[in-house]
Amino acid sequence: MLKEFKEFAVKGNALDMAVGIIIGGAFGKIVSSLVNDIIMPLVGMLLGGVDFKNLQITLKGATVGPAGEAVPEVAVRYGLFINTVIDFLIVAFTIFMVIRTVNRLSQLRGSLSSRGATGTPQS
Repeated sequence: MLKEFKEFAVKGNALDMAVGIIIGGAFGKIVSSLVNDIIMPLVGMLLGGVDFKNLQITLKGATVGPAGEAVPEVAVRYGLFINTVIDFLIVAFTIFMVIRTVNRLSQLRGSLSSRGATGTPQS
């Protein structure tokens, strides 16, 4: 079993997948910082100083419970949701562009190899 696991772990696909997951996690952090620290402050400034992190609908304010403990507020934090949606859209668009580029390169390689196979001169 250990031998099988070792063979699986050192295969190119498993290593490629591991590298992709690690890079994807780091990319997600970069995109989150881009959205939270650069894009949303600029959008907020253009909208009159709105801080999206603080946009919320408070359903019930914070209170002090019967035993003196703090009971936090209950709120719908739609500003954080907007940040997360923008974060997702940036990641989705980036993945789309990468896949689109890979597909175009694959089609180009296919057309070049079919031209070479038919004997048509390549430019």
